[in-house]
Amino acid sequence: MKVSIRDRDALLAVSPAALSAYARSAGWHREEPYRVHSNIYEGEGLPEIIVPHTEQLGDYASVVSTLIDTFAAVADQDEMTIYRDLVTADRDVVRVRAVDRDHSGSLPVDVGADLVCSSRDILLAAACSLVNPRPFYRPGANREAADYLGRVRLGQTDQGSFVVTLLSPVVPPPIQMQIVPDPSVSDDSFERRVTIRLTEALVAARRATDATNGGDANAFQASVGNGVSANLCDALATLTETLQMLDISVVWARTHPRSELRTEVRFAAHDGPILRAASRALRSREAQPGVVLIGLVQRLARSDGETEGTVILRTSIDGQNKSVSAVLARIDYHRAIEAHKLKAPVVMRGDLERTGQRWRLLGPTIEDVIMDDEPPMGQDSQDGH
Repeated sequence: MKVSIRDRDALLAVSPAALSAYARSAGWHREEPYRVHSNIYEGEGLPEIIVPHTEQLGDYASVVSTLIDTFAAVADQDEMTIYRDLVTADRDVVRVRAVDRDHSGSLPVDVGADLVCSSRDILLAAACSLVNPRPFYRPGANREAADYLGRVRLGQTDQGSFVVTLLSPVVPPPIQMQIVPDPSVSDDSFERRVTIRLTEALVAARRATDATNGGDANAFQASVGNGVSANLCDALATLTETLQMLDISVVWARTHPRSELRTEVRFAAHDGPILRAASRALRSREAQPGVVLIGLVQRLARSDGETEGTVILRTSIDGQNKSVSAVLARIDYHRAIEAHKLKAPVVMRGDLERTGQRWRLLGPTIEDVIMDDEPPMGQDSQDGH
């Protein structure tokens, strides 16, 4: 049954940039202006069409309807398929497709909820890693990533399978700003850079999973620079633990095409345990903020002419004696020297980071030096009563 789109509001949702981008990708090319607000497009073996470059036309909806009819006839597709391509032509489209066991195109409601939430988390993890790749991101820590996610739209699912469709914010067409392009300067918008990072992170996670199967215990840690994080692994693990097969694809906006039309990565149920273990390992490497340590200064080191110095603090972490290194500013380093001479415990605060078997305190400060007659910070002094 042929379905024609006549709803005016639906037709107005198709942008002029989407119309021209679709026409160019289908083989038409712009020839000459037509009146004030349109251009004539021609193509070998294709009918001549008139494509508006603004919505400021009284009959814009009617023009869009005519073009959809023409595009559908040339592509031998139904108008609804063409319409879906047009309304997403100026956006990168992320599709997370669940391969359900009974091929009914449906999922248990709890699994469906996990699919939507985890799809969101995958995109958020990619956005967080764009500026500062880290092994783990705390909720709400990256304002730019959260703002981006607030502009992502949830699209309609596809027929024949259960697909979560995420529509990234509009990707503007490239604009040439220089007579001689500088290859070191990218004209990609933040929105496009997020989806590029998403594909990099997914491909890296896929390779790290395969490498781990082959015995490489460091594969996930080595992929942090490509956007792999505990957050990404957690979201992928949640999906693979409940689904038989998972396909994640990115279809690039036609208004800003790339050399490949789409990028797709697949994960399966047996990948879940590896991804979950990778998440735990990456999370354990993230610095714990605002940790207070009490211990004795074991060693001190400072190069000639330097104001900062490195100390090794012997302290207790999770009930075990550990050595923690810290680089102290001049005043705190002098306090550490005095505490070392007196064999007095120090109270040190900073962000605790573990790398392999080594511990570091980032941004450290000495908050107190505990003398024999002084209780540790946070304890009341004993007055004999």
